Amino acid sequence: MKNYSGKKILILGLAREGTDSLRYFLEKYPAVQIAAADRAEIEKLGPAAGGLLAENPQVRFWGGNGYLEALDNYDLVVKSPGIPIHLPPVETAFKRGAITSQTEIFFKECPGMIIGITGTKGKSTTASIIYEIIKRSGKKTFLLGNIGEPTLSYLPRADKNTFFVCELSAHQLYNLKQSPHIAITTNIYPEHLDYYKNYNEYILSKMNICLHQTENDYFIYNGRIKEIIPWLKKTKAQKIDFTADNWQFTGKTALVGKFNMENAKIGAIVGRLLGIADNVINAAIADFKPLPNRLELIGNFGGIDCYNDSLSTIQESAVAAIEALGPRVQTLIAGGFDRNQPFDKLARSVLSSNIRNLVMLPATGIKIWREIKKQAESSGQTDRFRELSYCPAADMREAVDSVFAKTKKGKICLLSAAAASFGGFADYADRGRQFKECLVDGGRLFAAKDNQKK
Repeated sequence: MKNYSGKKILILGLAREGTDSLRYFLEKYPAVQIAAADRAEIEKLGPAAGGLLAENPQVRFWGGNGYLEALDNYDLVVKSPGIPIHLPPVETAFKRGAITSQTEIFFKECPGMIIGITGTKGKSTTASIIYEIIKRSGKKTFLLGNIGEPTLSYLPRADKNTFFVCELSAHQLYNLKQSPHIAITTNIYPEHLDYYKNYNEYILSKMNICLHQTENDYFIYNGRIKEIIPWLKKTKAQKIDFTADNWQFTGKTALVGKFNMENAKIGAIVGRLLGIADNVINAAIADFKPLPNRLELIGNFGGIDCYNDSLSTIQESAVAAIEALGPRVQTLIAGGFDRNQPFDKLARSVLSSNIRNLVMLPATGIKIWREIKKQAESSGQTDRFRELSYCPAADMREAVDSVFAKTKKGKICLLSAAAASFGGFADYADRGRQFKECLVDGGRLFAAKDNQKK
Protein backbone atom coordinates (compact mmCIF):
# COMPACT_ATOMS: atom_id res chain seq x y z
CA MET A 1 0.00 0.00 0.00
CA LYS A 2 2.92 2.36 0.70
CA ASN A 3 3.69 2.50 -3.04
CA TYR A 4 0.23 3.86 -3.85
CA SER A 5 -0.87 5.68 -0.70
CA GLY A 6 -1.95 9.24 -1.44
CA LYS A 7 -1.57 8.80 -5.21
CA LYS A 8 -4.20 9.34 -7.87
CA ILE A 9 -4.07 6.35 -10.23
CA LEU A 10 -5.38 6.10 -13.79
CA ILE A 11 -5.92 2.81 -15.64
CA LEU A 12 -5.27 3.69 -19.30
CA GLY A 13 -7.03 1.31 -21.67
CA LEU A 14 -9.88 -1.00 -20.69
CA ALA A 15 -9.40 -4.04 -22.87
CA ARG A 16 -8.65 -7.39 -21.24
CA GLU A 17 -5.45 -6.36 -19.45
CA GLY A 18 -6.68 -2.92 -18.41
CA THR A 19 -9.88 -4.35 -16.99
CA ASP A 20 -7.82 -6.85 -15.00
CA SER A 21 -5.67 -4.00 -13.66
CA LEU A 22 -8.72 -1.99 -12.64
CA ARG A 23 -10.24 -4.99 -10.83
CA TYR A 24 -6.94 -5.68 -9.04
CA PHE A 25 -6.62 -2.14 -7.69
CA LEU A 26 -10.26 -1.98 -6.64
CA GLU A 27 -9.96 -5.23 -4.70
CA LYS A 28 -6.47 -4.82 -3.20
CA TYR A 29 -6.26 -1.04 -2.77
CA PRO A 30 -9.87 0.14 -2.24
CA ALA A 31 -8.79 3.28 -0.37
CA VAL A 32 -6.74 4.60 -3.30
CA GLN A 33 -8.34 7.03 -5.76
CA ILE A 34 -8.74 5.13 -9.02
CA ALA A 35 -9.91 6.35 -12.44
CA ALA A 36 -10.01 4.80 -15.91
CA ALA A 37 -9.70 6.05 -19.47
CA ASP A 38 -10.34 4.47 -22.85
CA ARG A 39 -10.69 5.59 -26.45
CA ALA A 40 -14.17 4.03 -26.53
CA GLU A 41 -17.18 5.74 -24.99
CA ILE A 42 -18.53 3.97 -21.92
CA GLU A 43 -21.47 2.40 -23.74
CA LYS A 44 -19.08 0.83 -26.27
CA LEU A 45 -16.79 -0.84 -23.73
CA GLY A 46 -16.79 -4.61 -23.42
CA PRO A 47 -19.18 -6.19 -20.90
CA ALA A 48 -16.41 -6.93 -18.38
CA ALA A 49 -15.14 -3.34 -18.29
CA GLY A 50 -18.60 -1.80 -18.48
CA GLY A 51 -19.90 -4.03 -15.71
CA LEU A 52 -16.93 -3.23 -13.46
CA LEU A 53 -17.48 0.51 -13.87
CA ALA A 54 -21.21 0.12 -13.20
CA GLU A 55 -20.45 -1.76 -9.96
CA ASN A 56 -17.97 0.92 -8.87
CA PRO A 57 -19.49 4.35 -9.54
CA GLN A 58 -16.67 6.00 -7.56
CA VAL A 59 -14.31 5.30 -10.47
CA ARG A 60 -14.20 8.32 -12.75
CA PHE A 61 -14.21 7.37 -16.42
CA TRP A 62 -12.64 9.35 -19.25
CA GLY A 63 -13.85 8.12 -22.64
CA GLY A 64 -13.93 9.08 -26.30
CA ASN A 65 -11.57 11.18 -28.37
CA GLY A 66 -10.34 13.26 -25.44
CA TYR A 67 -9.46 10.33 -23.20
CA LEU A 68 -5.74 11.16 -23.16
CA GLU A 69 -6.46 14.56 -21.60
CA ALA A 70 -6.85 12.70 -18.31
CA LEU A 71 -3.15 11.83 -18.04
CA ASP A 72 -2.05 15.17 -16.59
CA ASN A 73 -4.45 14.75 -13.66
CA TYR A 74 -2.89 11.56 -12.24
CA ASP A 75 0.28 10.64 -10.40
CA LEU A 76 0.49 7.11 -11.73
CA VAL A 77 -0.80 5.81 -15.07
CA VAL A 78 -1.10 2.05 -15.61
CA LYS A 79 -0.84 1.94 -19.41
CA SER A 80 -2.17 -1.02 -21.41
CA PRO A 81 0.20 -2.36 -24.12
CA GLY A 82 -2.17 -1.44 -26.94
CA ILE A 83 -1.93 2.30 -26.23
CA PRO A 84 0.78 3.71 -28.57
CA ILE A 85 3.86 4.90 -26.70
CA HIS A 86 4.59 7.89 -28.93
CA LEU A 87 1.31 9.78 -28.60
CA PRO A 88 2.36 13.22 -27.26
CA PRO A 89 0.39 13.01 -23.96
CA VAL A 90 1.80 9.52 -23.32
CA GLU A 91 5.36 10.64 -24.07
CA THR A 92 4.92 13.56 -21.66
CA ALA A 93 3.71 11.20 -18.93
CA PHE A 94 6.70 8.93 -19.56
CA LYS A 95 9.07 11.87 -19.16
CA ARG A 96 7.66 12.80 -15.76
CA GLY A 97 7.89 9.18 -14.61
CA ALA A 98 4.14 8.65 -14.30
CA ILE A 99 3.78 5.63 -16.61
CA THR A 100 3.83 2.07 -15.34
CA SER A 101 2.30 -1.16 -16.65
CA GLN A 102 0.53 -4.25 -15.41
CA THR A 103 3.71 -6.21 -16.14
CA GLU A 104 5.81 -3.90 -13.96
CA ILE A 105 3.30 -4.09 -11.09
CA PHE A 106 3.23 -7.88 -11.39
CA PHE A 107 7.03 -8.11 -11.22
CA LYS A 108 7.09 -5.93 -8.10
CA GLU A 109 4.39 -7.84 -6.24
CA CYS A 110 4.97 -11.43 -7.41
CA PRO A 111 6.07 -13.74 -4.55
CA GLY A 112 7.10 -16.66 -6.80
CA MET A 113 9.57 -17.34 -9.60
CA ILE A 114 9.05 -15.64 -12.98
CA ILE A 115 10.16 -17.29 -16.21
CA GLY A 116 9.80 -14.74 -19.01
CA ILE A 117 9.79 -15.52 -22.72
CA THR A 118 9.98 -12.99 -25.52
CA GLY A 119 10.82 -13.11 -29.22
CA THR A 120 9.37 -11.87 -32.46
CA LYS A 121 8.20 -15.40 -33.15
CA GLY A 122 8.01 -18.60 -31.11
CA LYS A 123 7.34 -17.11 -27.68
CA SER A 124 3.80 -18.52 -27.32
CA THR A 125 4.79 -22.07 -28.24
CA THR A 126 7.93 -21.92 -26.09
CA ALA A 127 6.02 -20.55 -23.11
CA SER A 128 3.39 -23.27 -23.49
CA ILE A 129 6.02 -26.05 -23.68
CA ILE A 130 7.77 -24.74 -20.55
CA TYR A 131 4.44 -24.53 -18.73
CA GLU A 132 3.55 -28.12 -19.66
CA ILE A 133 6.96 -29.39 -18.49
CA ILE A 134 6.71 -27.63 -15.10
CA LYS A 135 3.08 -28.66 -14.63
CA ARG A 136 3.89 -32.30 -15.39
CA SER A 137 6.63 -32.21 -12.74
CA GLY A 138 3.96 -31.50 -10.12
CA LYS A 139 5.04 -27.95 -9.33
CA LYS A 140 2.45 -25.18 -8.95
CA THR A 141 2.57 -23.13 -12.13
CA PHE A 142 0.56 -20.62 -14.17
CA LEU A 143 0.80 -19.58 -17.83
CA LEU A 144 0.40 -15.82 -18.22
CA GLY A 145 0.60 -13.06 -20.78
CA ASN A 146 -0.89 -12.73 -24.26
CA ILE A 147 -1.41 -16.48 -24.46
CA GLY A 148 -2.67 -16.99 -20.91
CA GLU A 149 -4.73 -14.82 -18.59
CA PRO A 150 -3.74 -11.30 -17.50
CA THR A 151 -1.13 -11.43 -14.77
CA LEU A 152 -2.53 -9.61 -11.75
CA SER A 153 -5.54 -11.89 -11.32
CA TYR A 154 -3.19 -14.72 -10.32
CA LEU A 155 -1.31 -12.97 -7.52
CA PRO A 156 -3.86 -13.80 -4.76
CA ARG A 157 -3.29 -17.51 -5.51
CA ALA A 158 0.51 -17.35 -5.53
CA ASP A 159 3.19 -18.03 -2.94
CA LYS A 160 6.98 -18.31 -2.95
CA ASN A 161 6.78 -21.82 -4.46
CA THR A 162 4.68 -20.75 -7.46
CA PHE A 163 6.20 -20.71 -10.96
CA PHE A 164 4.90 -18.11 -13.40
CA VAL A 165 5.59 -18.72 -17.10
CA CYS A 166 5.05 -15.34 -18.77
CA GLU A 167 4.89 -14.68 -22.49
CA LEU A 168 6.10 -11.09 -22.81
CA SER A 169 5.68 -8.91 -25.88
CA ALA A 170 7.87 -5.91 -26.67
CA HIS A 171 4.93 -3.70 -25.66
CA GLN A 172 4.80 -5.33 -22.22
CA LEU A 173 8.57 -5.10 -21.79
CA TYR A 174 8.80 -1.45 -22.80
CA ASN A 175 10.25 0.62 -19.94
CA LEU A 176 10.31 -2.43 -17.63
CA LYS A 177 12.76 -1.95 -14.75
CA GLN A 178 12.87 -5.52 -13.44
CA SER A 179 13.71 -8.76 -15.25
CA PRO A 180 12.63 -12.38 -14.66
CA HIS A 181 14.77 -15.00 -12.91
CA ILE A 182 14.92 -16.99 -16.15
CA ALA A 183 14.74 -14.79 -19.24
CA ILE A 184 14.41 -16.23 -22.74
CA THR A 185 14.68 -14.57 -26.15
CA THR A 186 13.77 -16.91 -29.00
CA ASN A 187 14.72 -14.48 -31.79
CA ILE A 188 14.40 -10.86 -32.94
CA TYR A 189 13.29 -9.73 -36.40
CA PRO A 190 11.88 -6.41 -37.65
CA GLU A 191 8.22 -6.13 -36.65
CA HIS A 192 5.81 -3.60 -35.11
CA LEU A 193 7.70 -0.81 -36.82
CA ASP A 194 4.41 1.08 -37.02
CA TYR A 195 4.44 1.17 -33.19
CA TYR A 196 8.10 1.98 -32.50
CA LYS A 197 10.20 4.80 -33.92
CA ASN A 198 12.60 2.33 -35.51
CA TYR A 199 13.96 -1.22 -35.28
CA ASN A 200 16.49 -0.21 -32.65
CA GLU A 201 13.78 0.98 -30.29
CA TYR A 202 11.97 -2.33 -30.77
CA ILE A 203 15.18 -4.20 -29.86
CA LEU A 204 15.73 -1.99 -26.80
CA SER A 205 12.23 -2.81 -25.60
CA LYS A 206 12.70 -6.56 -26.12
CA MET A 207 16.00 -6.68 -24.28
CA ASN A 208 14.56 -5.28 -21.07
CA ILE A 209 13.86 -8.96 -20.41
CA CYS A 210 17.52 -9.46 -19.44
CA LEU A 211 18.85 -5.94 -18.73
CA HIS A 212 17.98 -5.96 -15.01
CA GLN A 213 19.00 -9.55 -14.19
CA THR A 214 21.53 -10.42 -11.47
CA GLU A 215 24.35 -12.96 -11.26
CA ASN A 216 21.86 -15.45 -9.81
CA ASP A 217 19.59 -15.26 -12.87
CA TYR A 218 19.72 -16.99 -16.29
CA PHE A 219 19.49 -15.57 -19.80
CA ILE A 220 18.69 -18.13 -22.50
CA TYR A 221 19.22 -16.63 -25.94
CA ASN A 222 19.53 -17.34 -29.66
CA GLY A 223 23.20 -17.04 -30.57
CA ARG A 224 22.42 -16.82 -34.30
CA ILE A 225 20.64 -13.46 -33.91
CA LYS A 226 23.29 -10.75 -34.17
CA GLU A 227 21.04 -8.12 -32.53
CA ILE A 228 21.15 -10.06 -29.25
CA ILE A 229 24.94 -10.38 -29.00
CA PRO A 230 25.71 -6.81 -27.76
CA TRP A 231 23.35 -7.35 -24.86
CA LEU A 232 25.34 -10.25 -23.49
CA LYS A 233 27.77 -7.71 -22.00
CA LYS A 234 24.94 -5.66 -20.51
CA THR A 235 23.24 -8.39 -18.49
CA LYS A 236 24.81 -9.85 -15.35
CA ALA A 237 22.93 -13.11 -15.74
CA GLN A 238 24.43 -16.53 -16.44
CA LYS A 239 24.16 -16.96 -20.22
CA ILE A 240 23.00 -19.98 -22.20
CA ASP A 241 23.02 -20.04 -26.01
CA PHE A 242 20.30 -22.58 -26.78
CA THR A 243 21.52 -22.99 -30.38
CA ALA A 244 24.80 -24.40 -29.01
CA ASP A 245 23.08 -26.95 -26.76
CA ASN A 246 23.32 -30.55 -27.99
CA TRP A 247 19.93 -31.67 -26.63
CA GLN A 248 17.83 -33.60 -29.11
CA PHE A 249 14.36 -35.06 -28.80
CA THR A 250 14.25 -38.57 -30.24
CA GLY A 251 10.64 -39.51 -29.54
CA LYS A 252 7.45 -38.82 -31.49
CA THR A 253 5.93 -35.35 -31.32
CA ALA A 254 3.31 -33.32 -33.16
CA LEU A 255 5.73 -30.38 -33.36
CA VAL A 256 6.81 -29.73 -36.95
CA GLY A 257 9.96 -27.96 -38.14
CA LYS A 258 13.43 -27.12 -36.89
CA PHE A 259 12.22 -23.94 -35.20
CA ASN A 260 9.64 -25.85 -33.16
CA MET A 261 12.25 -28.36 -32.05
CA GLU A 262 14.37 -25.42 -30.89
CA ASN A 263 11.37 -24.20 -28.90
CA ALA A 264 11.25 -27.66 -27.32
CA LYS A 265 15.00 -27.49 -26.64
CA ILE A 266 14.49 -24.24 -24.72
CA GLY A 267 11.82 -26.01 -22.67
CA ALA A 268 14.25 -28.82 -21.88
CA ILE A 269 16.95 -26.34 -20.80
CA VAL A 270 14.53 -24.59 -18.45
CA GLY A 271 13.33 -27.93 -17.10
CA ARG A 272 16.87 -28.98 -16.25
CA LEU A 273 17.61 -25.62 -14.59
CA LEU A 274 14.61 -26.32 -12.36
CA GLY A 275 15.80 -29.85 -11.56
CA ILE A 276 13.07 -31.63 -13.53
CA ALA A 277 13.93 -35.17 -14.67
CA ASP A 278 14.56 -35.87 -18.36
CA ASN A 279 11.77 -38.44 -18.57
CA VAL A 280 9.26 -35.85 -17.35
CA ILE A 281 10.58 -33.29 -19.87
CA ASN A 282 10.42 -35.77 -22.74
CA ALA A 283 6.90 -36.93 -21.85
CA ALA A 284 5.62 -33.32 -21.83
CA ILE A 285 7.15 -32.65 -25.25
CA ALA A 286 5.80 -35.91 -26.68
CA ASP A 287 2.26 -35.00 -25.62
CA PHE A 288 2.44 -31.34 -26.64
CA LYS A 289 -0.10 -30.22 -29.26
CA PRO A 290 0.75 -27.29 -31.58
CA LEU A 291 -1.11 -24.09 -30.75
CA PRO A 292 -3.88 -22.78 -33.05
CA ASN A 293 -2.74 -20.60 -35.98
CA ARG A 294 0.86 -21.76 -35.61
CA LEU A 295 1.65 -24.27 -38.37
CA GLU A 296 -1.55 -26.05 -37.37
CA LEU A 297 -2.74 -28.96 -39.49
CA ILE A 298 -6.42 -28.18 -40.11
CA GLY A 299 -7.10 -31.40 -41.97
CA ASN A 300 -7.32 -32.98 -45.41
CA PHE A 301 -9.83 -31.37 -47.76
CA GLY A 302 -10.35 -32.81 -51.22
CA GLY A 303 -7.11 -34.75 -50.85
CA ILE A 304 -5.15 -31.61 -49.89
CA ASP A 305 -3.41 -31.28 -46.50
CA CYS A 306 -4.12 -27.74 -45.27
CA TYR A 307 -1.99 -25.94 -42.70
CA ASN A 308 -2.97 -22.77 -40.84
CA ASP A 309 0.00 -20.57 -39.96
CA SER A 310 -2.01 -17.36 -39.66
CA LEU A 311 0.23 -15.99 -36.90
CA SER A 312 2.93 -15.63 -39.55
CA THR A 313 3.18 -11.82 -39.74
CA ILE A 314 6.78 -11.52 -40.96
CA GLN A 315 8.62 -13.15 -43.85
CA GLU A 316 10.97 -15.11 -41.59
CA SER A 317 8.09 -17.10 -40.11
CA ALA A 318 6.67 -17.89 -43.56
CA VAL A 319 10.11 -19.08 -44.72
CA ALA A 320 10.38 -21.31 -41.65
CA ALA A 321 6.94 -22.80 -42.34
CA ILE A 322 7.79 -23.55 -45.98
CA GLU A 323 11.03 -25.24 -44.92
CA ALA A 324 9.30 -27.20 -42.16
CA LEU A 325 6.63 -28.70 -44.43
CA GLY A 326 9.05 -29.45 -47.28
CA PRO A 327 8.56 -30.31 -50.95
CA ARG A 328 4.85 -31.21 -50.77
CA VAL A 329 3.88 -27.53 -50.35
CA GLN A 330 2.30 -26.66 -53.69
CA THR A 331 0.11 -23.69 -52.79
CA LEU A 332 0.99 -20.73 -50.55
CA ILE A 333 -1.56 -18.18 -49.33
CA ALA A 334 0.24 -14.97 -48.37
CA GLY A 335 -0.24 -11.22 -48.11
CA GLY A 336 -1.94 -8.85 -45.71
CA PHE A 337 -1.58 -5.46 -44.09
CA ASP A 338 1.32 -3.39 -45.44
CA ARG A 339 3.84 -2.47 -42.72
CA ASN A 340 6.54 -1.66 -45.28
CA GLN A 341 8.39 -4.86 -44.41
CA PRO A 342 10.73 -6.58 -46.89
CA PHE A 343 9.87 -9.82 -48.70
CA ASP A 344 13.23 -10.71 -50.23
CA LYS A 345 13.80 -13.79 -48.04
CA LEU A 346 10.31 -15.09 -48.75
CA ALA A 347 10.80 -14.58 -52.48
CA ARG A 348 14.04 -16.56 -52.50
CA SER A 349 12.39 -19.30 -50.41
CA VAL A 350 9.50 -19.62 -52.88
CA LEU A 351 11.88 -19.82 -55.84
CA SER A 352 13.92 -22.58 -54.19
CA SER A 353 10.83 -24.58 -53.15
CA ASN A 354 8.33 -26.77 -55.02
CA ILE A 355 5.57 -24.16 -54.67
CA ARG A 356 3.58 -23.65 -57.85
CA ASN A 357 0.61 -21.52 -56.79
CA LEU A 358 0.81 -18.12 -55.09
CA VAL A 359 -2.59 -17.10 -53.72
CA MET A 360 -2.09 -13.44 -52.83
CA LEU A 361 -4.25 -11.41 -50.43
CA PRO A 362 -4.33 -7.61 -50.32
CA ALA A 363 -2.54 -5.35 -49.72
CA THR A 364 0.96 -6.88 -49.80
CA GLY A 365 0.17 -9.82 -52.07
CA ILE A 366 1.12 -7.93 -55.21
CA LYS A 367 4.32 -6.67 -53.51
CA ILE A 368 5.32 -10.25 -52.67
CA TRP A 369 4.68 -11.32 -56.27
CA ARG A 370 6.77 -8.44 -57.64
CA GLU A 371 9.58 -9.26 -55.22
CA ILE A 372 9.56 -12.89 -56.40
CA LYS A 373 9.86 -11.68 -60.00
CA LYS A 374 12.69 -9.32 -59.04
CA GLN A 375 14.62 -12.03 -57.22
CA ALA A 376 14.08 -14.45 -60.10
CA GLU A 377 15.47 -11.98 -62.63
CA SER A 378 18.47 -11.08 -60.49
CA SER A 379 19.37 -14.73 -59.86
CA GLY A 380 18.74 -16.07 -63.34
CA GLN A 381 15.66 -18.07 -62.31
CA THR A 382 13.22 -16.69 -64.88
CA ASP A 383 12.30 -20.22 -66.02
CA ARG A 384 11.39 -21.09 -62.43
CA PHE A 385 9.34 -17.89 -62.18
CA ARG A 386 7.33 -18.87 -65.28
CA GLU A 387 6.28 -22.07 -63.48
CA LEU A 388 4.49 -20.04 -60.82
CA SER A 389 0.79 -19.27 -60.97
CA TYR A 390 -0.27 -15.87 -59.59
CA CYS A 391 -3.78 -15.98 -58.06
CA PRO A 392 -4.96 -12.65 -56.61
CA ALA A 393 -7.77 -13.01 -54.07
CA ALA A 394 -9.91 -10.23 -52.60
CA ASP A 395 -10.78 -12.24 -49.51
CA MET A 396 -10.37 -15.65 -47.90
CA ARG A 397 -13.30 -17.15 -49.80
CA GLU A 398 -11.65 -16.36 -53.14
CA ALA A 399 -8.33 -17.58 -51.79
CA VAL A 400 -9.70 -20.99 -50.84
CA ASP A 401 -11.53 -21.28 -54.17
CA SER A 402 -8.11 -20.92 -55.83
CA VAL A 403 -6.68 -23.57 -53.50
CA PHE A 404 -9.19 -26.17 -54.68
CA ALA A 405 -8.84 -25.12 -58.31
CA LYS A 406 -5.03 -25.21 -58.39
CA THR A 407 -3.75 -27.71 -55.79
CA LYS A 408 -3.34 -31.38 -56.63
CA LYS A 409 -4.37 -34.21 -54.35
CA GLY A 410 -1.58 -35.34 -52.07
CA LYS A 411 -0.07 -31.87 -51.92
CA ILE A 412 -0.09 -29.19 -49.20
CA CYS A 413 -1.76 -25.81 -49.03
CA LEU A 414 -0.10 -23.47 -46.53
CA LEU A 415 -1.58 -20.25 -45.18
CA SER A 416 1.48 -18.33 -43.96
CA ALA A 417 0.76 -14.71 -44.73
CA ALA A 418 4.11 -13.03 -43.87
CA ALA A 419 2.03 -9.96 -43.07
CA ALA A 420 -0.30 -8.62 -40.39
CA SER A 421 -4.02 -9.33 -40.65
CA PHE A 422 -5.38 -5.79 -40.20
CA GLY A 423 -7.75 -4.55 -42.87
CA GLY A 424 -9.37 -7.69 -44.17
CA PHE A 425 -9.60 -9.48 -40.80
CA ALA A 426 -10.17 -8.56 -37.17
CA ASP A 427 -6.85 -10.17 -36.20
CA TYR A 428 -4.69 -13.19 -36.99
CA ALA A 429 -7.12 -15.52 -35.17
CA ASP A 430 -10.00 -14.27 -37.33
CA ARG A 431 -7.89 -14.86 -40.44
CA GLY A 432 -7.22 -18.42 -39.31
CA ARG A 433 -10.87 -18.95 -38.42
CA GLN A 434 -12.04 -17.79 -41.84
CA PHE A 435 -9.49 -20.07 -43.48
CA LYS A 436 -10.86 -23.06 -41.58
CA GLU A 437 -14.49 -22.21 -42.31
CA CYS A 438 -13.86 -21.67 -46.02
CA LEU A 439 -11.95 -24.94 -46.22
CA VAL A 440 -14.84 -26.85 -44.66
CA ASP A 441 -17.38 -25.27 -47.02
CA GLY A 442 -15.12 -25.60 -50.04
CA GLY A 443 -14.27 -29.17 -49.14
CA ARG A 444 -17.94 -30.12 -49.19
CA LEU A 445 -18.42 -28.58 -52.64
CA PHE A 446 -15.25 -30.24 -53.93
CA ALA A 447 -16.38 -33.63 -52.62
CA ALA A 448 -19.82 -33.20 -54.20
CA LYS A 449 -18.31 -32.34 -57.60
CA ASP A 450 -15.86 -35.24 -57.29
CA ASN A 451 -18.71 -37.65 -56.59
CA GLN A 452 -20.63 -36.36 -59.59
CA LYS A 453 -17.64 -37.06 -61.85
CA LYS A 454 -17.49 -40.62 -60.52
